[in-house]
Amino acid sequence: MFVQHEFGPFFASDSKILILGSFPSVKSREQGFYYGHPQNRFWKVLARCFQEEVPTSLLEKKQFLLKHQIALWDVIDACEIQGSSDASIQQVRFTDIEDLLTRTQVKAIYLNGKTAEKYFKLQTELPVLALPSTSSANARYRLDDLVNEWKIIKISL
Repeated sequence: MFVQHEFGPFFASDSKILILGSFPSVKSREQGFYYGHPQNRFWKVLARCFQEEVPTSLLEKKQFLLKHQIALWDVIDACEIQGSSDASIQQVRFTDIEDLLTRTQVKAIYLNGKTAEKYFKLQTELPVLALPSTSSANARYRLDDLVNEWKIIKISL
């Protein structure tokens, strides 16, 4: 089924970090915001990296991102996808990441998982680093392992 990304990037003009996922899960699309599936460890990982409580409400998540100058988006704007399966992605249309970069102070880009890395096509002089996926499907990484990998985000601020 061909699906359009239903919500845009989350950012502020002073955002310094851009985290890019692949495409929102069904749960995220239902909630209208990033990393909405309760099994995804994204918010737990970021909270641990910044030594804060895990944001739970949409407002808390947005406040957390603004406080830490983090922008969120996905590399794919629309695609053919079955449910939330990254492996089923086909017929990809990409987001306009360059436009977002002109409206922020982003100094580094982090890719959440192998699928985001696979579809990331931007030529940029900014540092770009692929990090292990926070998805629960990435069973190879325990929460502590993810935090150890993702803490580079805090260091780069």
